[in-house]
Parts: sequence; C-alpha cells; structure tokens
Amino acid sequence: MYRPKAFDATDLAELHDLMTSIRLAHLVSSTSGGLVGSIVPLLVDRDRGPHGTLVGHLARANRHWRDLTPGAASMAIFAGPDAYVSPSWYATKQETGKVVPTWNYVAVHAYGELVVHDDAAWVEALVRRLTDAQEAEREDPWSVDDAPADFVRAQLRAIVGIELPISRIEGTRKLSQNRPAADVAGVVAGLAAGNAAERAVAGLMTPVPSSSWQPTGATPPGA
Repeated sequence: MYRPKAFDATDLAELHDLMTSIRLAHLVSSTSGGLVGSIVPLLVDRDRGPHGTLVGHLARANRHWRDLTPGAASMAIFAGPDAYVSPSWYATKQETGKVVPTWNYVAVHAYGELVVHDDAAWVEALVRRLTDAQEAEREDPWSVDDAPADFVRAQLRAIVGIELPISRIEGTRKLSQNRPAADVAGVVAGLAAGNAAERAVAGLMTPVPSSSWQPTGATPPGA
C-alpha cells in the first residue's frame, strides 16, 4: 500500500479497531485461474499471532478457496469511509490559489496465507461468533438457534471456514494531516454538510480516539 508518512497508520491496536469497525473485507487471493476476489465479513482474533488472525467463511461453491495457489499470499482489504475533498474548502485557495482536489479515506490491508477449514464444528462455531458480533447491538438480536436445527445444518454444509493469519499489515488514514489547520477546518465544515459517508470522514478528522468510530450509513469503497 502506498502510504506517505503523514498518513501512515502503524499502531496495531488502532488497525485492529479499524478492521473490527469496518467488518466487511475484499479478500483477494492468487489461484490457478489468476487473482480472485470475494467480499466477506471477517472477525479479528487480536491475540492469535504477532499481528492477529482474520476468520470468516466462503460459499462452498466459490472457486476462491478451491483453486488457491499453494503457499501464495492473500490480501484482505478493509476500506473505510471515503470522501472527495474540494479545493474550494481550503483557506489556502483564497490566499494563493495553489490548491488541487484530493480524496480522504481510511483503509487497512492485511496479508497472509489463507487456510481453509472444511470442518462442521469449526464452521458452526465461527458462524455463531459472526452472528453474535453482528447482532450484538440490536434490541432483539437474532440467534442461530432461532432457526430449525436441520435447516442450520444444511446451511453449514454450503460453506467452508477460512482463516488468514496476518503476516503483514498496513494501514492509512489520509485525513488532510498535511494541510494547515485552517484548511483542515474548511474540509471538516464542507464534509459535515454532505452525505453520510462525507460526514463519517469529517468525524474521523475530529481529534477523537479511533476506536470510537462506527460506520455511518452505507460504507462506500475506499479510494
């Protein structure tokens, strides 16, 4: 990932927080048919391995896991909120006119060798964890046990578990850190008046702990 020093995110806890908040990843792997990508929710096991481990599942019919190139790395892309930044928001525009458009965004790339778990007990435990994580904030959370047991067993047979022990992790928070304070204030004001994704970026530009961020509305892909 290209990440200039001003935007580089290196704190592992912060990167784990971002992945946990974004939740949905673009998983890209090398296969016998070339690069293959799947969009999949992944959980972060923070204490498994030096950089943590990602876990999730793929459809059994998905050739992504069947055609993996042995020993090749996969990459999980977590793309947070993003927004176009107009140069008209910069105070510098009025002073010198020497400004250009840009894009603000947050993203994490996690790399490792993908491991497949075609084991019913492992997959069921993973599905229960995923469900509990996604349903936790609902007033009346749905449980796997709310569905008939035979139906659940049939659904579990249609998926396989995946695990990505993270061998390398990179993150970026491109949020106008290289601009003067007056320009940053102008960008925050401009984005705060925009749509849900733009307001989410404005919130990230406010000096608050990264772990307090939660997705606002639809999360578009990062730039």
